[in-house]
Amino acid sequence: MRGQGSHVAVADQQLGWVGRLPPRLRDFGMLARWDRPIGTWLLLLPCWWGQALAPGLPDLRLAALFAVGAIAMRGAGCTINDLLDRDFDRKVARTANRPLAAGRLGIPEALGFVALQCLVGLLVLVQLPLPAILVGFASVPLILVYPLMKRVTWWPQAVLGITFNWGVLVGYVAVTGTADLAMVLLYLAGVAWTLGYDTIYAHQDKEDDRVVGVRSTALLFGERTLPWLIGFYTAMVALLAAAGLAAGKGPGFWLLLPLVVWSLARQLHRLDLDDPEDCIRRFRMNRSTGLAVTAVLVAGGLDPGAVGLEPR
Repeated sequence: MRGQGSHVAVADQQLGWVGRLPPRLRDFGMLARWDRPIGTWLLLLPCWWGQALAPGLPDLRLAALFAVGAIAMRGAGCTINDLLDRDFDRKVARTANRPLAAGRLGIPEALGFVALQCLVGLLVLVQLPLPAILVGFASVPLILVYPLMKRVTWWPQAVLGITFNWGVLVGYVAVTGTADLAMVLLYLAGVAWTLGYDTIYAHQDKEDDRVVGVRSTALLFGERTLPWLIGFYTAMVALLAAAGLAAGKGPGFWLLLPLVVWSLARQLHRLDLDDPEDCIRRFRMNRSTGLAVTAVLVAGGLDPGAVGLEPR
């Protein structure tokens, strides 16, 4: 059966150009989630936040390096996830057609693909300053353990937040060579953001998760999810504002900050947590939210009153 059947859609995928690839390559693309680019955006955007938080104007070459690294490392992480979860995935309708779960790709092929993607990520990482390289390497244990967390804790979304927002630290250190309070506050804002959006995402699978015995904040919160989401997103805005204040961002930051509030509120307005299609639609809105945060941080650095206006 290998190489066949990959045209069958996974429930939340957006095949696009991936659907036009030869079947074999398409399966590798699905393994790396090229068919679902939102995850790459959610890994990349915190890197851009870290850049934009630092004084001065963002370096476009560095931003492009982060984009390549995000594609590679998100793909590697998803491949590791599918290797560990292939037995679970076969029991869940949304994931049963994943290449490893369906048997179209084997374990040796997947391991080789992980190695290739990690090599690309390493080639990107070594082009950064040494402090950023060391920060980047520190994320490797998180990448490896995250797929196991839904087996041992009701809070795998928290571990995802800690992992996916590591780019804030790498991006900021790559520019400044140091860490400070503003960076930590922005990182925590990202963690709160992830707790919100990934709880929404987890509501897609809550019935299947109950059956197969994995855990999530969606199952933990149940009918009380909406107040938790409001709390997570409120914390995200408060921490973002605190980061902007600590970084000395100018009036442009405060002028555009309501865009982030509006984007988050739009996700929660009439959210139906019992409708998987609505959950995935709201989840995908977070690309716009993350871009809004990037714009807010850049705007705060463009204002003549901001600290460190000089471009890098």
